[in-house]
Formats: sequence, C-alpha cells, structure tokens
Amino acid sequence: MTKLIHRANSRGVADHGWLKSQHTFSFANYHNPQRMGFGTLRVINDDIVAPAGGFGTHGHDNMEIISVPLSGGLRHKDSMGNTHVIKHGEIQIMSAGTGLTHSEYNDSSTEPVNFLQIWVLPKQRDIPPRYGQQTYDVAKQQDTFQLMIAPEHEHAPLWINQDAYFSLGNFAAGKSGEYHRHRDQNGMYVFVIEGEIEMDGETLGKRDAIGLSQIASITLRAAQASQLLVMEVPMG
Repeated sequence: MTKLIHRANSRGVADHGWLKSQHTFSFANYHNPQRMGFGTLRVINDDIVAPAGGFGTHGHDNMEIISVPLSGGLRHKDSMGNTHVIKHGEIQIMSAGTGLTHSEYNDSSTEPVNFLQIWVLPKQRDIPPRYGQQTYDVAKQQDTFQLMIAPEHEHAPLWINQDAYFSLGNFAAGKSGEYHRHRDQNGMYVFVIEGEIEMDGETLGKRDAIGLSQIASITLRAAQASQLLVMEVPMG
C-alpha cells in the first residue's frame, strides 16, 4: 500500500480579491513538483468567489471538469448552449473534449459561493464536448457512500470519460464506513469536506485529504459529523 497525506494548511493559496482559492495540487502560479496530482486526478481547487464575482468566458480542452458546490449558487454558461445555476446538493461535469468555452459567476450579489473544482485527465482525447448536471438526495449518503460519477454505461447519475468513480458520504459522529475499490488498478483519494475522521491510523480534519493506492478497500470512523468525497482514479 502507498499512502499520501495532504493537510489543508499545506495547500497552495491564491487571493485575487474577488476569488480566494486553495490548491491541493499545482495550479496556475502555485507550483510544487511534489504535488502534481494523484494518478489521473490533476486539480482540486477549493474556490470562494465574492458576491457578483466570477470567471469570465475562457476555454478548456481534453479535460474532465467536475464542480461540487458547497454553499451558495454558481451561475454557469457555456458554448454548448447550457445556462444553469448549480447549488449545494448538485454536481456538475463537463467533458471538454475537442474544446469548449464557459463562464462561472456567483449567482448572488450579497453572499459568496464556495465550490470545489476538480480536473481529471481523460481516457480518450478529442471526444465531442459534453455537459451533465445532477441533483442528489443527501439522505441517501447518510453513513454510507453514494456513487455520483462513474464511467459510461455504469450505474451512476453522471458519467465521466475516464475509469474513475466519485462518491459522496455523510457520517454521523461515531459511525464507521467502508469504501471498496471498483477497479483493481485504481487509487482512492479521500477529501474531507467537513468534520474529522480516523483512517489508517491518521486523523484527518476539514479539507485534509489522504491518497491510498495498492489497496482494495478503506475503512474510516467519523470522530465528528463528517462529509467526505472519495475520488477513485486510475494511477497510470
């Protein structure tokens, strides 16, 4: 088994006034050769956008982009004709493929929006761009993991152009849970959105993360009420 611990306070920090961001892996002006990703998981940005602020129209290609709102509303518009506001309780994926442009703005003029933006390297390059958005039932995540994203033709609300699986779980204080790997060659990256957990002899708090590979399953215990995101990705 291989284990990596990434503490919340070790992340790269960017403050652009309208945007405050913390980068788990190297991104933009934050470069750390020891933090270039975890397998095909390339970016985890914890973004807080000020009221009425946002990212103007910009382009992407050949990247799988997942957005997970944590609070507030994020207004999305793209070159495929999609215009939506995504909020906590929803998850969004874009396969950038051959290329697309989009913008993201805080939908509120009074409250900030906080969301995770995650990039995964694609399995196939130059596919047609694609958009997906899904509301999920938080109750189905109580003391277990709910699969939200999986490869095409598998049973998940959204699909990704990669042999990757994204699951969300909420665990009450004192409850334990298990996560079983879907594919033998995948690693598991557990990101603590809220709370505190104990896993593999480690205590992990809010926005801490642990990456585990060469292991088939993980067991955790919630030291306090916790929300977790498990990103299972190919390591090659």
